[in-house]
Amino acid sequence: MAIKPNSDRLAVMIDADNAQATLVQELMSEVSRYGTATIKRAYGDWTTPNLAQWKGVLHSNAIQPVQQFRYTTGKNATDSALIIDAMDVLHSGVVDGFCLVSSDSDFTRLATRIREAGLAVYGFGERHTPEPFVAACDKFVYTEILRQKPEESKLKPSANTPETKAMPEEVKPEAVAGVPKLKPMVLKALEVVARDDGWATLSSLGSQLGRTHPSFDSRNYGVAKLGDLMRKQNYLETKDVPAGENSQHVNLYVRRKPA
Repeated sequence: MAIKPNSDRLAVMIDADNAQATLVQELMSEVSRYGTATIKRAYGDWTTPNLAQWKGVLHSNAIQPVQQFRYTTGKNATDSALIIDAMDVLHSGVVDGFCLVSSDSDFTRLATRIREAGLAVYGFGERHTPEPFVAACDKFVYTEILRQKPEESKLKPSANTPETKAMPEEVKPEAVAGVPKLKPMVLKALEVVARDDGWATLSSLGSQLGRTHPSFDSRNYGVAKLGDLMRKQNYLETKDVPAGENSQHVNLYVRRKPA
């Protein structure tokens, strides 16, 4: 699903104990798709050697390090500091949404509370992130996809050829390791948004997939764009329809192939 640029003010709060410093540049680039990071903080015990790799990236990305000493063995002190700060920011009313960067399920209730207040929550974590935290976010991005460069489809639809197109091969199973199977998700979403003739717009399909599966992202399946991913599925038909008379823009429609 294409993300439209917006001017939402976002608080980026990073659990440095459960995030990778090597991905910070890609992370901040991804955050910019959803809004402007007006608050950027990373939490951890910066006196420990395991967080040493963070020091350089914090400065280069203008991320404020928040020191939290470990009062006892474990990580609860860092988690608590992040949660308390997040609630302070929430009640200050200075942001429109939060980006929570962690693979820790301890932030599930925080994400739920923020959404109850009417603000958006974007989660970022590895594929082993517990499902409750993923489901508690409006959108969850697996950080593994920030490392890779999804291939653009070689199929280039023309506005002058609105006929049905379908790619012969479905995405290889290994491309979706660690994420939900694509076919059941797509067909279920189509049942919800399709018209009587079975066709649905790509935008409505993408919105439905995002609502039911916060972690859905075409990049999880090795393809940069949702439209290109749908064209690759051998159980679907696609067609390009001009947006209007004399328009160069086309809308992609998708439906399940008739039996």
